[in-house]
Amino acid sequence: MATSKSTGSDPFAAALRLLTGRDRSEAELREKLGQFGFSAAAVDSAIEKCHGYDYLNDRRYATERARAMLRNGRGVGIKILLDLRRRGIEETTAVQALETASSEFDSNLLLRDQLQRRFPNFDFANSDEKQRRRVVSSFQRRGFSLGDIVTALKSVKD
Repeated sequence: MATSKSTGSDPFAAALRLLTGRDRSEAELREKLGQFGFSAAAVDSAIEKCHGYDYLNDRRYATERARAMLRNGRGVGIKILLDLRRRGIEETTAVQALETASSEFDSNLLLRDQLQRRFPNFDFANSDEKQRRRVVSSFQRRGFSLGDIVTALKSVKD
């Protein structure tokens, strides 16, 4: 049995310690346990136990991750899908999680809120092209559509 740096020789115990810190996707947990030096069979066994106790659930993880990204203004739409895929969530689960989370939030309200928080003194009518591009690019990187961004910027009145 392979030993790890600081987790002892039990891959299930190591998985529990990792999941205690924060929720993870199966792919993230599998990768981390592999980095600890556990064999593929030991990792598979630990993952199966975690599923059995419902400590590991990609659908729950993806939905909570999407909600957190929306709530914190870190992303919408495709940005969330890309983040979930990067964390090893399969396409259908990622799409379902995004749909569930998006139904709970108004993206236009989120956009206006983020505009007020991140750029409180921004005035679209009196800003130069460079300032406008900087603000628009910031929101596009988070996944907001150009049309929604421009509408929100023009609707903000001081």
